[in-house]
Amino acid sequence: MKVLLLTTHLDYGGISSYTVSLADALAKRNHAVVCASSGGDLVGQLEKNGISPVYIPIKTKSELNPAILFSAAKLTHFVKKEKIDIIHAQTRVTQVLAQYLNNATRVPFVSTCHGFFRQNIGRQLFPCWGKKVIAISDAVKKHLMIDFYLPENKIALIPNGIDFSRFRISPKRYDVNYADRTVGIIARLSTVKGHKYLIEAMSQALKEFSDARLFIFGQGKIKYELIGLAEKLNIQDKVYFLPSVANPAEVLQEIDIFVMPSLQEGLGLSILEANACGIPVIASNVGGIPTIVKHDVTGLLVPPKEPSALAAAIMKVMENKELAMRLGKRAREEVEQRFSIPVMTEKVESVYKEVLGL
Repeated sequence: MKVLLLTTHLDYGGISSYTVSLADALAKRNHAVVCASSGGDLVGQLEKNGISPVYIPIKTKSELNPAILFSAAKLTHFVKKEKIDIIHAQTRVTQVLAQYLNNATRVPFVSTCHGFFRQNIGRQLFPCWGKKVIAISDAVKKHLMIDFYLPENKIALIPNGIDFSRFRISPKRYDVNYADRTVGIIARLSTVKGHKYLIEAMSQALKEFSDARLFIFGQGKIKYELIGLAEKLNIQDKVYFLPSVANPAEVLQEIDIFVMPSLQEGLGLSILEANACGIPVIASNVGGIPTIVKHDVTGLLVPPKEPSALAAAIMKVMENKELAMRLGKRAREEVEQRFSIPVMTEKVESVYKEVLGL
């Protein structure tokens, strides 16, 4: 098959990582893959994997942006010339773009829903879901059925997968004398990710564990707001703001407890990556997170927006090495069995074949 993947950009983030991983996995299954986007940090990784990137000026969140029409005109010629078989959109904006391409070329498209959409007028006027919609978690699937009235047979439930071979367990995980004190999060700096509550929780945990520290990896609009909060709580010397990372597997070796205090989450790719490293995870009990984190089995779940509950969970893991080891071990086993790239790719490929009648 000739597959055209569409995404708004390839900057660091969950959707970009998913797109690059899927492109590489499809290519390894002998499909011809092209990825169109506005570019970004991960373009080099695409090229390294032998995947052709196509530039389109579509870094926007508005489905009414004229850039979509310009991109559609450019890609219509490309789709016809290259005889693309199927188009796969990753974001709301590229769903609209894919619909334009479908209208112009009759090439079918599918879309992946990576999270939760607002019920706005644009969605009502331009649904643009494609022949099939991939939901990355059961929570997202229910959201599509309840809020957008999509029939269940139009939705394929396919959780994200990760390249398990890239992640290893640090030897310190097995050292009973090593104190688990470094808390970390890898996520864009956005209100929905709940960094505020993590910083507030750390201010409480530090009263009991003064040697603890917090690593925050990521970029975003609320960075200085979060820095100000750390200063206000007088823990600025314990909170480290670090850049986004191209290879999470490397920085995860420095983290002892991974926390995802999201207010809303489709699934949580970074949680899977932490699990693959055998790191105990504490996360909000929202969205698709419970698909990955089973409370007291593969991690700990806490209510969102409750720093006291989050602090209690962090301290519970810090003071119990046996618990940390048990959660990390079970989480790694779960990821290997259920959330691998080959499993995900095979299911995506099946969706393509179903849409194409193969």
